[in-house]
Amino acid sequence: MKYLCLIYDVEKRWETMSKEESGKIYGEYYTFTEDIKSSGHYIGGNPLQPTATATTVRVRNGSIGTTDGPFAETKEQLGGYYLIEARDLNDAIQVAARIPAVRDGSIEVRPIAQM
Repeated sequence: MKYLCLIYDVEKRWETMSKEESGKIYGEYYTFTEDIKSSGHYIGGNPLQPTATATTVRVRNGSIGTTDGPFAETKEQLGGYYLIEARDLNDAIQVAARIPAVRDGSIEVRPIAQM
């Protein structure tokens, strides 16, 4: 079964981080990604640009409206995702628990709907 692991973290933390700190975390992501590729869990994944580059789109009464940034103000922002293959929810949770952002942020695990 396919699961989407949405990575939520405090975006502003990255702005104040030293190159050494961010390099260490990027290294952890690289290691994690290579590990889940080897284990067969990896389908895809990408980091996202900062929330300042986001545009929220709504259609109301036939008119398209846009808002800069994410939908709601929150402490943690969506920063990236992994699409994984897992035996079941427990297997997906075990994979998500190893994503580096889980220590300071959160990982939302959602099954992909079969249409």
